Amino acid sequence: MAQPVIGTPWQKLDHAVPEEELEGVEKYWRAANYLSVGQIYLRSNPLMKKDFVDEKTGEKRDFSRADVKHRLVGHWGTTPGVNFLFGHVNRLIADHQQNAVFLMGPGHGGPAGTSQSLLDGTYREIRPDITDDEAGLQKFFRQFSYPGGIPSHFAPETPGSIHEGGELGYTLSHAYGAVMDNPSLLAVAVVGDGESETGPLATSWQSNKLVNPKTDGIVLPILHLNGYKIA
Repeated sequence: MAQPVIGTPWQKLDHAVPEEELEGVEKYWRAANYLSVGQIYLRSNPLMKKDFVDEKTGEKRDFSRADVKHRLVGHWGTTPGVNFLFGHVNRLIADHQQNAVFLMGPGHGGPAGTSQSLLDGTYREIRPDITDDEAGLQKFFRQFSYPGGIPSHFAPETPGSIHEGGELGYTLSHAYGAVMDNPSLLAVAVVGDGESETGPLATSWQSNKLVNPKTDGIVLPILHLNGYKIA
């Protein structure tokens, strides 16, 4: 049974967005970027402190090469843009009380997905061992694409993920499937510039012909044309 429409993301607000609200989104974006780059690069000293207590020696030391992972795995190129979109979609949800789902086509930007989940609090619901302190942050950084840790791509075990990012091309088909017979839902589908060249994605642009505006929700495709492709 179709659910009643909740929220109107297309309705213009009767006032301009306050400057402090946009500043808040920028701070959120910067925090998400730090959490993302930390996952790719850092194995210890997550705050890059000058008086970090070394785990092995127990002595204080400055940030050094010892804090950086020996093998770097992760795609930074798409991550800042995805974090930027997450921040503004969250603002849209707050402004309009909109029921929404975010589909991250560039799933190789896995650090963005886990960072967002940590910031909104859902990550700790399934991983209470990632505590809200420096030790928890170090564990969060170290586990990324690390033996016994988590994948480098946006994976099913990440809260909020309904779209696995390891194989490109299925963002729009998943988005349109999500909104069918669900008129209250806004599906924000981020399509990577390299993903847009795949066969499944090129075909799924035609899915709008299958949507009934009376019974189905809305898909908002966003092309992430950053020029890096799978960087």
